[in-house]
Amino acid sequence: MALRPEPGSVPDQPGSYQFKDLSGRIIYVGKAKSLRNRLNSYFQDARNLHPRTLQMLETATSVEWIEVATEVDALMLEYSLIQRHQPRFNVRLRDDKSYPFLSITLRDEWPRAMVMRGKRKRGNRYFGPFGHAHAIRETLDLLLRTFPIRTCSDNKLAEHQRLGRPCLLFHIEQCAGPCVGEITPEDYEGLVRKLIRFLEGDTDDVVKELDVRMREASSAMEFELAARLRDRLSSVERAIEKRQIAGTRNEDFDVIGLHDDELEASVQVFYVRKGRVMGQRGSIVDKVEDVTQPDLIARIIEDLYHQENPIGMPKNVFVPALPDRQGLYEEWLTKQRGSRVEIRVPMRGDKRALHETATRNAKETFARHRLKRGTDHNSRARALQELQSHLKLPNAPLRIECYDMSHLQGTDYVGSMVVLEDAVPRKSEYRRFKIRDVAGNDDFAAMEEVLFRRFRNLLAEREVPDEAPGKFAYPPQLLVVDGGKGQLGVAVRVLETLGLSDEIPVAALAKQFEEVFVPGRSAPIELPRGSEALYLLQRIRDESHRFAVNYHRTLRKQRMTRSVLDDISGLGDARRKRLVKEFGGVRKVQQASIDELLALTWLPNPVAHAVYDRTQGRA
Repeated sequence: MALRPEPGSVPDQPGSYQFKDLSGRIIYVGKAKSLRNRLNSYFQDARNLHPRTLQMLETATSVEWIEVATEVDALMLEYSLIQRHQPRFNVRLRDDKSYPFLSITLRDEWPRAMVMRGKRKRGNRYFGPFGHAHAIRETLDLLLRTFPIRTCSDNKLAEHQRLGRPCLLFHIEQCAGPCVGEITPEDYEGLVRKLIRFLEGDTDDVVKELDVRMREASSAMEFELAARLRDRLSSVERAIEKRQIAGTRNEDFDVIGLHDDELEASVQVFYVRKGRVMGQRGSIVDKVEDVTQPDLIARIIEDLYHQENPIGMPKNVFVPALPDRQGLYEEWLTKQRGSRVEIRVPMRGDKRALHETATRNAKETFARHRLKRGTDHNSRARALQELQSHLKLPNAPLRIECYDMSHLQGTDYVGSMVVLEDAVPRKSEYRRFKIRDVAGNDDFAAMEEVLFRRFRNLLAEREVPDEAPGKFAYPPQLLVVDGGKGQLGVAVRVLETLGLSDEIPVAALAKQFEEVFVPGRSAPIELPRGSEALYLLQRIRDESHRFAVNYHRTLRKQRMTRSVLDDISGLGDARRKRLVKEFGGVRKVQQASIDELLALTWLPNPVAHAVYDRTQGRA
């Protein structure tokens, strides 16, 4: 049970509190208007606490807190700590997939329109998220007829600038040809501004301008131009029709739909700007703490709007239930927007209908998610329980680390560390090691070096507990090495030397018969064939092998693709390729005399001397 703070030591002020486990890892973060009242609520009769809250308190060994000036500051601090430490007992909102955005790369000299996923870059404009990438591409294809900005990569742009001729998109009027100077920077910037305005929902001006130009061209009997403008107008109108109408033209709001059970929830968000649905996002929530629906809505709002909103902060947020402390969240959103933001429950009309659509989408997504993960969740729980039972572990191994080595006849020696948390790969915790001190082919010595480096870092980070957690801050509840008794002996020796043998259980998984070895037992432990525990160990062993092999191949490829001609001053890619072609190979260049190199009229004399010095080992 967590240590109860001394009476009177907890301030009656707003702030954030953090429960920590035995290893000092933050397992829960909360916020409070009064830290004293909130923390006192945890230390009461256990029969009155929710089972998940009680489990958190039984896991925790200490509690700390940070005072702030206001509730809004406490809200922002809580979110910052949750994102930084990823506590296992906090509600977690995670996207059920990576949603695509339409990006306008304003950071570039010639901005580009592109479909992208993942991390967004500051300075660019983003529209979405969209349900499917093909929906963006169809819309973009229609808009490029009217706003012909480039869609090619930077390399493609540079290539056509060098060639002095445009690509096919210029000839079919879907690019203005900035690569060959067919448009001035000022006019190109105007195209980009108009496209952004259109994507923001200001479509009337574009439609009116195209209609006027089409009629003027027709009156002047320029029928080919009028036909092209007619086609552009038709494309713009089709792009507008693709967006669902959800309100009046000047309304900006978000609609949050929710469907949940006791363990998880599905969230669907529709982003409406200028009365049209501009994007959609779906997420799954792990309800690892006891939350009511109003509290869950509050947590969802925290996560959605702490992140950079790709299409701006709305004026209204429509939710299925008002969050606890509604005024606090409205004050926080208002501060972000710079003008009044309201959180409301839609009761009638178009907004109620759109909310029902979002809720229906959330329910369907939830059903698909549970169908996909229902058996998987149960199997992961069984695997951890079976491992604890078969290996006689003190606790279920919620964090498992596995290590493997990879090399080719002793060259490019590397090691890998992969991590499972709650039996799910935690790829952000994976680590790679380049072997430094082992000469030749010696897996035992390489394993020893990797384990010493990993756990020396663990001990070093424990010596500075006030610092931010580092990449080796948390110990595993089970250490797995790929191999038999030899590798197991290495792991045991390392842990004993560092004084960690009583804290970290260790096991080895041998490939030949899938045998599991543990310290103090000569015979292997026989995990039942087809058991979830054996499958879990095989999976982490195979993952560590894959991770090590990929790193080894990367290093080997880098080494093999380098040559004696790399990094010579004045010898770029073009000159190097031409030099190799002239002599018929790198080896021939190495055999060339200085007179032969100086005879090349296209190769400057200083570069020729630099090449000769390098190939003869003088530089």
